[in-house]
Amino acid sequence: MEPVVRTPSARTMPLVQRFFRTPSRPPTTPDLIAALTTWRGPDATTDPDHVHRTAADFIQLAAERHTAPTTELPAVADVLTRTLLAIGELDLTDADAVRLGPQDYARRLRGAVQGADRGLSPDAAWFHDELLVAVCLHVLHHFVRRSPYIQRHMPERASRVRQLVDLNDAEVAAAARRNEPSREDAEFEVAYAQEVVRQHGWLTIVGVDFANAPDRWPLEDTYLSLQAEESSGGPATDAVGGQQRTVLLADRALEGHERVLLRGVAGSGKTTLVQWLAVDAARDGARVPFVLPVRRFAREGFPAPDDFLHAIRHPLADQAPEGWVVRTLLAGRALLLVDGIDEAPEETRGALRDQLRRLLRIFSGTACLVTSRPSAVEDGWLSQERLAEEGFTELSLAPMSRDQVTHFIRDWHTAAMGDEQCREQRDRDALKEYEQRLLHSVRIYRELRRLATNPLMCGLICALNRDRSGSLPKGRKELYDAALEMLLQRRDPERDVLYADDVRLQQGARELLLRKLAHAMLDEGLSELPRHRVIDVLNGALPAIPSARTAGDGEKIFRHLLHRTGLLREQAGVSVDFIHRTFQDYLAAKEIVARGRLNTLVDHAHQPEWEEVIRMSAAHARPDECAAFLERLLAAAPGLRRPHVNHRRLMAAACLEHVSELDPAVQELVHRRTKNLLRPTTEQGARSLGWVGPIVLEQLPDPEQVPGDQQALLLAITATRVQEDAAIDYLSRLRGRSSLAIRTELARPWRHFDTERYAREIIAHLDPAGLYFPVSDAAELAALRGLGGRPRIQVAGVMRTDELLAGLLPERLTHLWINAELPDPDMAWLARFPGLRVLRVNPRLPRVRNVPEGVTITA
Repeated sequence: MEPVVRTPSARTMPLVQRFFRTPSRPPTTPDLIAALTTWRGPDATTDPDHVHRTAADFIQLAAERHTAPTTELPAVADVLTRTLLAIGELDLTDADAVRLGPQDYARRLRGAVQGADRGLSPDAAWFHDELLVAVCLHVLHHFVRRSPYIQRHMPERASRVRQLVDLNDAEVAAAARRNEPSREDAEFEVAYAQEVVRQHGWLTIVGVDFANAPDRWPLEDTYLSLQAEESSGGPATDAVGGQQRTVLLADRALEGHERVLLRGVAGSGKTTLVQWLAVDAARDGARVPFVLPVRRFAREGFPAPDDFLHAIRHPLADQAPEGWVVRTLLAGRALLLVDGIDEAPEETRGALRDQLRRLLRIFSGTACLVTSRPSAVEDGWLSQERLAEEGFTELSLAPMSRDQVTHFIRDWHTAAMGDEQCREQRDRDALKEYEQRLLHSVRIYRELRRLATNPLMCGLICALNRDRSGSLPKGRKELYDAALEMLLQRRDPERDVLYADDVRLQQGARELLLRKLAHAMLDEGLSELPRHRVIDVLNGALPAIPSARTAGDGEKIFRHLLHRTGLLREQAGVSVDFIHRTFQDYLAAKEIVARGRLNTLVDHAHQPEWEEVIRMSAAHARPDECAAFLERLLAAAPGLRRPHVNHRRLMAAACLEHVSELDPAVQELVHRRTKNLLRPTTEQGARSLGWVGPIVLEQLPDPEQVPGDQQALLLAITATRVQEDAAIDYLSRLRGRSSLAIRTELARPWRHFDTERYAREIIAHLDPAGLYFPVSDAAELAALRGLGGRPRIQVAGVMRTDELLAGLLPERLTHLWINAELPDPDMAWLARFPGLRVLRVNPRLPRVRNVPEGVTITA
């Protein structure tokens, strides 16, 4: 009897073959099936998790052609996995299974698993049972094809299996011809795409809210194309050495990768990139984008496909045809944009990740981008091994280059001018002067260069520079203090909005109320609160704030804060969040210190999502409070795992960078307790220490006293990630090492430091033998040209052809490595370099063309 649920043999047989070992010779006798499975025995090549992934692929194939219980597909995958694992438990030969036929073999497998359909609805249990029969048919077909014994001794049975497979494929082909999208789906998809563009096609630039300036700008006019880095490699074992990074245009990240985990620090542009990808997909029409901010469903778990639109409170949720999202996923046309997976509470994060994994296994043709803040501690699914298993590539948003910072500053000031017809000439002249001052300041002041590495911080710096007539604060805490003063006290007067409502609150009261909201979000583990909860928090806070309690109730105060501070957003009238998570963390830290609850942070010090709150709390704390807090971070913690204890102590070291006054004895205690932690023993450990900050440089051993190259390499890996000018002094004591791996590591971070100084003190002293010198922008190319050029150069940043022609020395260049996406893949211009012998092109990048004769291309 043929199966009711059918899957095409051309796509099913490769999946079945994953289950069984390839015989070294054609079998001449029946084989025990359990001995053939790939997940059993000492030489097993797979595991049960691999079977689960294959089960999800079977379900995807079946659901493309049959009505499936969409909300239960993950549960069906779990049950099917347990049933398929029984293949390795039954005492049957391949000939026994073929003799049984697909129906009876499926029953034997189900019978071997107690309660295999327990927990499934009747529809889901039927789908599981019929799909199992289909899978068993293809398993038997595999046995027939591999075994001359079965073909010779059981010709009728073998012929019947082949006949069932042919009938199955004929019906699959006929069904495919009938399976055209409905008119209702097509019409809704047009309306949905228009709504995506309307929702996400606009951008707010931080700090640009002056009189006559619009509230938002078209995304396509103001979007800054960021760069993303893909790391590869490990220990320095090849001719280039070290861990390498490929630089891609972030907005094209999904062109070469179906699934991407994108890491980026707060304010680096992750959400803006999600907007860009959504709008681009909606306009192109090839994929249907689903923007899924995790904060909207963080506690409830990852929504089932049919609930996508309701979970994010999409305005067209009630108009979507029933099953439209599932049909889009099954067709392989969906683009999932999961924004901020790190914003889920710790207690639900693991379950949420697992739900996403299961969904992606079932809808295996779905493209997906997941964004997250970087973490000093790898956790669960975000580790490299788990990412690779799920088909994800990890990318990191790169800090803005010098050229990008320059472009951002100019674009910001252009936007700030607003309607030039409505702005007096002297105002435009003043803005132009502030722009020129800031461009000069960013070039010469290290503090500003260090802060201006992402769009959020660049926007704040521009706004404060204008607000303070070119006089900028130094340091991150001071920058945010000044930003809050500007937004909470001076924003309305600047916009000539003095009496927009009858609430009169000064900066102190506004900040107090915003602190209460930020603290409530932190306390409840959320990045947004329901609107009614926000009103409750404000009503609870008002009686203790005399200047605010007479101004109105929580509802009225909320509307005032929403419209007059520029720090809050209301989502569809249902939930409220801060315009950026950084403001939430900063205000929550101030509230924690004000309440005298600094020590409560100790219990969270091993959690990466609390790092910014802890650092800023230490910065705001009084000296005695800070000292006691750091001592508790350093103290033993019974029951806490060793990695978490170490992370607490490293947090104490990281806080030293931000405190303004601290007992020297406590400083010495931090140094002693973290001394051994700051001596890396692995490359991964060496890389992870960079986030601690400049304090790490004081704890590392003298590199000139380290005898072996391997230990010296680990020190270089740590020091290059500190990204403070003090690191140059440390690294200069490693520049004479002959090891190619060490020289490669010293050349790699040039872009993170002052160009001229790093060129003078590090790059100029590195032995060029076999070393590719990386250049990420025109300034580095010019500096390298000033040093006389180098024979081997790696293009490690997105650069135009004219910039490369101006910076590379024709008479010196022999080897060129393209390790960044170039705007133009035409390499005909290389004919101007007569000594060029080798062109190395990263295979992850678009293919180059017109390479001159005589130049060898390598990967």
